[in-house]
Amino acid sequence: MTTNGSAHNMSTSSAIVLAAGKGVRMKSATPKVLHDVCGRPMIWWVLRALRDAGVTRVVVVTSPENDAAIAAVGDVIPDIEVDTVIQAEQKGTGHAVQMALKAMKAREGTILIAYGDMPVVDGPLFRSVVAACDTLTALAMVTARMPLPSNFGRVIRDGDLVQRIVEARDCNPDELLVDEMNAGIYAFDESSLRSVIGDLSTDNAQGELYLTDTIALLVARGNRVVPVVCDDPVLVLGVNDRTELAKACAAINLRLCEEYMRGGVTIVDPARTYVEPDLSIASDVVIEPNTTIGGATVIGSGTRIGPNCRIYGATIGESAQITESVVLDSSVGAHVVVGPFAHLRDGARLADDVAIGNFVEVKDSTLERGVKARHLAYLGDAEIGEGSNIGAGSITCNFDGQKKHKTKIGKRVKIGSDTMLVAPVEVGDDSMTGAGSVVTHDVAAGDRVAGVPAKSIKKAPR
Repeated sequence: MTTNGSAHNMSTSSAIVLAAGKGVRMKSATPKVLHDVCGRPMIWWVLRALRDAGVTRVVVVTSPENDAAIAAVGDVIPDIEVDTVIQAEQKGTGHAVQMALKAMKAREGTILIAYGDMPVVDGPLFRSVVAACDTLTALAMVTARMPLPSNFGRVIRDGDLVQRIVEARDCNPDELLVDEMNAGIYAFDESSLRSVIGDLSTDNAQGELYLTDTIALLVARGNRVVPVVCDDPVLVLGVNDRTELAKACAAINLRLCEEYMRGGVTIVDPARTYVEPDLSIASDVVIEPNTTIGGATVIGSGTRIGPNCRIYGATIGESAQITESVVLDSSVGAHVVVGPFAHLRDGARLADDVAIGNFVEVKDSTLERGVKARHLAYLGDAEIGEGSNIGAGSITCNFDGQKKHKTKIGKRVKIGSDTMLVAPVEVGDDSMTGAGSVVTHDVAAGDRVAGVPAKSIKKAPR
């Protein structure tokens, strides 16, 4: 243990994350630590919290089948280097740490150890346990008071110091009555950890190497092990099944909602609003209940979204209103009205002052300023000029059975109800189609067409 007065508690740059477990209780083909929590894999949250605590390098202990996927998660988090070590044979947490330490160059200072299935943990909790691992301490560990009965390992103290951890399955009746539990987050003096990690034994109910047995080994050598009590047990929630996954999602979602609300966003009911991290939501946005917002979404000031909306990967301008609609990978300008029951997808682009109403779908189309399509329309692969109006029931027939084709509609065009525009086709500025028309040929600027197929009905000038 470091005793020369160097302040190894002030910061840490390395951590080990244990993520090789199979997660059998999840009953899923998806590895446990890769299950979705508020739009990110579970382990992403642990890695980001470590980064926020000042960690710059993490070694994740994985299984052979999960190694590539977990490495890919680490690659997308900036300012932290994530490497993986495969634990091919599951011999316990102590064995996992042994493997990680072999892959890491020995250094002086503190090393954090955490589990990949604890997504609610945050940077401040990691920082607090690192700070507690001062120059007189071999190990600081997070503990929490939990309701009994519990499957967590029990913390056995001697006054203010920890003497040992007893796994629930190895507890005697008196130890089972202890309500202070091991939360599974550790800040070791690295040299102290390396000095005892090779002395672990499989003499326990599981026949495994327990990382927690390092505590008794350190104490036997006269080293200090200090508890860091976590006042909020939700922060150290471990996810082992779908019910605990739902609890973790709810806790993180509430945390995210509170962050956005503190930034000036009104979320009418956080319990029924579902958000992801890293959204860009301006002040004075109002989000109504039963709304989900994710991806790289940007929302401008004064916009109102919901109720009952799904927004993903969208850019939405100022003072827009989106009600009971779906907007996916699309852009919406300022003062646009969408819904109810509209669907914008696959690169729909709405300029300012556009109005999209009931049961209108817009796919990979550009609608210029002031375009209106208020009822029952499909606009796919289209370009629609400024000020044009699309009547109820109108469709751009963009697919011929083999290829998609473009429909181009000019400025100030009036498309009559139930018009079928058979692409590729162009409709010129200031033209008009009659109700029920099937437009199979280009329409000249200023023309009036109607019929099946549509023909010019414009009267000759007198």
